[in-house]
Formats: sequence, structure tokens, C-alpha cells
Amino acid sequence: MSDQPRGPHAPPSEPGDRPAAPPPGLPRHRRGTAPQGRSRYPDYDVLEQAGHWDEVTRKVVLDRVENVPRIRFFDARQEATMRALCDVVTAQDAEPRVPVLEMVDAKLHAGRLDGFQYADMPDDRDVWRLAAKGLDDVARARGAETFDRASEEVKLEIVAAFHKGTLAGGVWDDMPAAKAFSVLMRSVLSTFYSHPWAWNEIGFGGPAYPRGYARLGIGLREAWEGEEEFDVDPVRDVQERGTDR
Repeated sequence: MSDQPRGPHAPPSEPGDRPAAPPPGLPRHRRGTAPQGRSRYPDYDVLEQAGHWDEVTRKVVLDRVENVPRIRFFDARQEATMRALCDVVTAQDAEPRVPVLEMVDAKLHAGRLDGFQYADMPDDRDVWRLAAKGLDDVARARGAETFDRASEEVKLEIVAAFHKGTLAGGVWDDMPAAKAFSVLMRSVLSTFYSHPWAWNEIGFGGPAYPRGYARLGIGLREAWEGEEEFDVDPVRDVQERGTDR
């Protein structure tokens, strides 16, 4: 497993056909934990502010770190495939990882859905399971045993087609791929960015209640907020290095 993480941690507008290395000079995270141990805010740990949160909020946030749920919704084959998908779309290819799949699995297992769905799509729980099968089928058609055992290049190609809605055959003839991708990413991204390790990576100050914020001007930050050490525009960076295609 490579020691070099990919970034940024979100699906690109047009997923590329090769991994994007981190920009030169991206610091190692020195305080607390950030995904893959790198961030723009290397000396910031949002959990140091936990004492300023109300008790209920503190318990919810700390549970995401200290009590990672076990997999109960997905079977072993689905788990392997969807874990690989989550790693690809969040660019997590090294530890420490935000436990995205475990948190999504817990939500699906408990039936805590969003309360809405596409009119022409199945229940979100079925979308996840059907997508797992569909990704494995596509991977086999491209010479791999399963999606999770495919090469990084093949995984990226499949995810790009998934995002664009061009997957076809089997599951994908009955379930629109682009809408399925939207359903999955809604859960993946909301889960990833609900985790305090992701907050460390982006310098998010965490829950505002009950302390609140006082310095509301543009470019101002509270004394307890993280200070950005690495100021490179991520969009321009990947464009200049040709890793956005």
C-alpha cells in the first residue's frame, strides 16, 4: 500500500484515469488525526475543543471515533466491493482512514434513510446492494475477478463510467447508473465530512454551540481555529498537473 495519499477527498467533477498524487509540500498532520496523515492544517485537532461542546453533541462526535460500528447490513462480498468504492471516491488509499463504509452500513442497517428517493429508483438500501453486484459484474467484464480486486486503473475507469452514467448491462439496464451514483455519493460524502478527522483535514472548527463564533469577517478566524499552513488552490493544482482527467 502506498504511503502517498491521493486528494482531494471528494469525487472529481470528471474522475480521472489515474491516481492523483498529493501536491508537493502537503504537510504531514502533526496533531490529532487526519485522513492518511496529511492536511493543510497539520497542527490542528478539532477534538481538543470537545470540552466546549454541549454534552449530547460531544457524545455523538466522539462516538464516530471511539465506537466504530461493525458491518451488519452488507454481506462479505458486498462489503469488499463497497469498501473499495468508498476508498476510490474519497481518495483514501492509506491509513488512517475515515470509516465511511461502517458508518453508512450502520445507517442502512437501522433504516435511517433520508426520507426521499428518486421516483424511478428502488429503496436506497436496494440501490447499495444492486450497485455492489453491478460493479462486480462490470469489473469481470473488464478482466478482473471483482471490483475490489481490480487494478487501480480499472477501478478508476469504472468509477468514471459510473459517475457519467454510462455503465450498461445486467443491473445497469434496470437501474440508472448516474442516479445510483448520486444516491451512493450522498451518503458517502455526508458521512466522510461528518467525521472529526475530516474536519481536521479541512480546518473545520466543529460544532458552534454553545460557544459560538465572534470573528465573522472575511478572512478572520477564532484563536482556537486551525491555521492553514499549505495554501495551494486544489482545483488549479490538479489542472496544472493534469490529474483532473
